[in-house]
Amino acid sequence: MKGTRPLDNAEIQKVSEAFKGTFAIRNRSLFMLGVSVGGRISELLALKVGDVWQNGKPVKDLLFDRNIVKGGEVSRAVPVNVDGREAIEALIAWHTEIYGDLDPERPLFPSRKGQGSQPMTRISAHRSLKPAFEAAGLNGKLSTHSLRKSYAQRLYEQTNDIYAVQEMLGHKSVVTTQRYLGVNYASVRDASEAMSIHSECNVTTKTLHSVNDAPDDELLVELLRRGYDVARLLQKDESEQSFQRSIEAQKHPSIKNDPYQ
Repeated sequence: MKGTRPLDNAEIQKVSEAFKGTFAIRNRSLFMLGVSVGGRISELLALKVGDVWQNGKPVKDLLFDRNIVKGGEVSRAVPVNVDGREAIEALIAWHTEIYGDLDPERPLFPSRKGQGSQPMTRISAHRSLKPAFEAAGLNGKLSTHSLRKSYAQRLYEQTNDIYAVQEMLGHKSVVTTQRYLGVNYASVRDASEAMSIHSECNVTTKTLHSVNDAPDDELLVELLRRGYDVARLLQKDESEQSFQRSIEAQKHPSIKNDPYQ
């Protein structure tokens, strides 16, 4: 969903502790698996028990088969970290308690209706997560898509490899992946807080000082990382400098003929 924001680790922890009720384990597992593997909500809801539980244990690599991938284009495998594996284990125990068995063909995230024969809908998934977002005290635009964005943002911050993120998300184009990735949200929040007139930190002085002291190559790398067209920026800078020299030459004709300028 356009405009939804990602969650940082601290927020993820708060949400994971906020689920209540009979279906709390199911809903928490949906949330934790989502932020751990980055699947689209449609892909997560299409999973079956046998997709995540094999040989008596959670899978370490989750296959999103082409029959559940958006557009049915390409299958992809995504590593499942310890958070995701713990979510699977909790969910499998819940299935055993609620249904009395482990049918590998049962929807991994079953609806409240139909004795587990039907998966949750996207609307019911959103309604299951919303109370936890609110109970955790979070604000901003949050939805099921925030799970996928949280995975993308955190993976990028760990790897600094946008192409790895693109592959894990199953995007056709890296341009789509770039739209998923913003600045580090937690860092921006801290910086915004520091900008307050009540803050003891003079963030403007600190920021200008650090930028002026940074080597040119570090600045170029950072601009490239953030997706700027560095070549165009440099060309624009040179054009502006040339224009400024032209103006100065018109104001001071002697400058044009000065061999030392």
